[in-house]
Amino acid sequence: MIKLLTPDIKDYELIDTGGGEKLERFGRYVVRRPEPQAIWRKTLGEEQWRRADASFLRDTKSEERGEWRLKPEMPSRWMVRYQHKDMRLNMRLALTSFKHVGIFPEQAANWDFIYDTVEELRAAGIERPRVLNLFAYTGGATLAARAAGADTTHVDSVKQVVTWARENMESSGLEGVRWIVEDALKFVQREVRRGNRYHGIILDPPAYGRGANGEKWVLEDNICEMLECCANLLERENAFLVLNLYSMGLSSMLARTAVHQTFGAPQTEQMGELYFCDKGGKQIPFGTYYRFRR
Repeated sequence: MIKLLTPDIKDYELIDTGGGEKLERFGRYVVRRPEPQAIWRKTLGEEQWRRADASFLRDTKSEERGEWRLKPEMPSRWMVRYQHKDMRLNMRLALTSFKHVGIFPEQAANWDFIYDTVEELRAAGIERPRVLNLFAYTGGATLAARAAGADTTHVDSVKQVVTWARENMESSGLEGVRWIVEDALKFVQREVRRGNRYHGIILDPPAYGRGANGEKWVLEDNICEMLECCANLLERENAFLVLNLYSMGLSSMLARTAVHQTFGAPQTEQMGELYFCDKGGKQIPFGTYYRFRR
């Protein structure tokens, strides 16, 4: 069954969307940036949008890069917090040239699932479940697994992003994450050869990317091999998988079909879209998810 998920995150608010943009609050600060899926009209007037503390201006020569226009009181870095049960995460935000700020707030719905599942695995007698987070970015899912008591491995090809994730771990009062700066596909290929196993695997692949040594990642070309490797790494029972897809046009049903082909039918599964609703009542999806337990 397809299910829509929206997390309850106090330090985030989707204020308005439309005209190819979104207006968001992260903690104390309001950010204006592009959003291609916001194909409808804005609810608020331009005067209110111009009050944003930071606005992203796209470079006319690039579809991805740009620069930020900041109000005088806008800092270059700030913190947001997220809480679920006994998990308390502190995440540093910053304004990057790719319009990102260091957190995808919709993923908090998956952080809850990861935290709860690791807790359940520990209650079932697995003292330190082993969790692998691939394409792990600034580590929200990594920290959720670690906060629940998992032995956690974090893999990302960008050294600066891994350093950012480590800072988030320290700010959250956690320790003991295994940090790997490497191409994710190369890493899992080596783990298969080593015969290693994990109780949980989190996959958050981009549509396109580059590995630490220039390896090329194209989602449609490489996802099947990645899933096959992960199927060899995941424990046959007492295990879970989380797969996120951000490419427009790739549905959770496609994710489910690809996962079933490589992992087989799970014990339980969930799939759908991660979304937020702005203050004008407009719902906008920020990615599809598929996750299972066995």
